[in-house]
Amino acid sequence: MYNPKSSVATEFINDEEIRETLEWADRHKSDRALIEGLLDRAEDCKGLSHREAMVLLDCDLPDLNSRIEQLAMKIKQRFYGNRIVMFAPLYLSNYCVNGCVYCPYHYKNKHIARKKLTQEDIIREVTALQDMGHKRLALETGEDPVNNPIEYILESIKTIYSIKHKNGAIRRVNVNIAATTVENYRKLKEAGIGTYILFQETYHKEAYEQLHPTGPKSNYAYHTEAMDRAMDGGIDDVGIGVLFGLNRYRYDFTGLLMHAEHLEAAKGVGPHTISVPRIRAADDINPEDFTDAISDDIFAKIVAVLRIAVPYTGIIISTRESQKTREKVLHLGVSQISGGSRTSVGGYAEEEPEEENSAQFDLSDTRTLDQVVNWLLGMGYIPSFCTACYREGRTGDRFMSLVKSGQIANCCQPNAIMTLKEYLEDYASEDTRIKGEAVIQKELASIPNDRVRARAAQYLDELKAGKRDFRF
Repeated sequence: MYNPKSSVATEFINDEEIRETLEWADRHKSDRALIEGLLDRAEDCKGLSHREAMVLLDCDLPDLNSRIEQLAMKIKQRFYGNRIVMFAPLYLSNYCVNGCVYCPYHYKNKHIARKKLTQEDIIREVTALQDMGHKRLALETGEDPVNNPIEYILESIKTIYSIKHKNGAIRRVNVNIAATTVENYRKLKEAGIGTYILFQETYHKEAYEQLHPTGPKSNYAYHTEAMDRAMDGGIDDVGIGVLFGLNRYRYDFTGLLMHAEHLEAAKGVGPHTISVPRIRAADDINPEDFTDAISDDIFAKIVAVLRIAVPYTGIIISTRESQKTREKVLHLGVSQISGGSRTSVGGYAEEEPEEENSAQFDLSDTRTLDQVVNWLLGMGYIPSFCTACYREGRTGDRFMSLVKSGQIANCCQPNAIMTLKEYLEDYASEDTRIKGEAVIQKELASIPNDRVRARAAQYLDELKAGKRDFRF
C-alpha cells in the first residue's frame, strides 16, 4: 500500500498510487474550477501534492496553461530572485560494471576510451576549472568497486579541496556516484561534500529493470532507497532526478514528486535539488531508440509545474540542453546551470582527442563559462558562485526553513553579488565585466535591508582592493 513515510521503495513509490493519479489527472485536465482553485492555493508558495501537480501538467486549457507559466515565474522570483547558481561537472572515471542500456559507460561497450584520473590529473583539471572561475563542482564516476572504490572518491575530494591556485578555490564539492551504504555516505559527509546527487532514471520498476539488466544498479529497491541511507548517514542535502525520455514522462513526473514528498515525510527535509535531464546522443547510444522522448514544450511545462509543486527546491539543467531551451526554462523555474562543461573524463586542462572519446553524452551547449555568464548578465540574471550556506552550516532543515520562510534571500542576494564580483575581477572578459558591474549596481540598490546593503557595498570595495571570500 502507498505510504510516503515508509522506507520501502515500492510503498513510497507505489505503482497503484501513480496509476490512480494519472487516471484522475486525465479525467480532470479540463476541469476549470478545480485547476483555478489549485492555482489560487499555490499562490501561497507552499507547494502542491503529486496528484494536484499532475492535473496542472495535464491541463489542456490554454489560458490556464499561461497562468501556470506566470505563477511559476512568480514563485521562482520570490524564492531565488535573479540568482542563477553556476557549477561544472568533473568526471573522475568512466569505468563501470553496470549494463545500463542508455549510457555509453555500460560494461559491454568495448570501444569507448576507458579512463580514470590520477590525483595528479585531478590537480591539473581542478586548476583549469579554477582558472575558468568555477567554485562549485559535481563529481561523477561510473560504478566499479575495483577502479572507483569509495577510498578513491574520498581521496579525490581531499585533493580538490586542497588546491589553491591564484585567487581560485573549489569551495563546494557535490557528489554524483552510485547508490552505496550508510557507512560510505557517512564517510562522504565527513569528507565535506555538499549535496549527494543520484538520478532515479525512471520510477517505473519494470521499465527500470529492463533498462538496467545487469550490475549492482539493477537492484531497483537498493537504488530507490539510496537517499534514505544517505540521510541516515548524516548527509543533509540530497538531489534527485529522472532521465526524461527513458519512460513515460507522466509516470516519472509523478514518481519524482512522490519521492520528494517521501523525503519530507520520512526525513523532515525534501530534496535540495531536482534535476531534469533528457536523454541525449552518446558514443553508442542513439536517442531515437527510445520512444518516450518529450518535446521542448512538454519539457518546459514540467519545469514550470515542478517549480509550483516544490517551490523550495533548486532545479538544475545541464549542458545537455541547448541555449534556446535553457533560456526558456530559466524563466520558468531553473535556478542552477552548468557552464563550460566537459562530460569526458578530464578534458578541462587539455581538450580530449576525438579518437579518445570518453564522454558520457554529447553537449548541446558548448559555450565557455564566460560566454554563459555574459549571456545570463544580458538577461538581467546574477550568475552566482556562492557556497556560503554550505560553509556556514545552513544545510538540511536549517536551509529549508530559511528558504520556505523567504529569509534566505537576505543571505543569498548579497552573497551572489559578491561572488559575481570575484568572478569579474579575476576571470571575466572586458564585455562581461562591464555588464556584470551594471548588474551588481542594480542589485545592490535593491537590497531592502539598509545594514546588509551597506556591508555588501563595503565588501565589494574590499574585493576590488584584492581581498576575497566574503560571505553573509
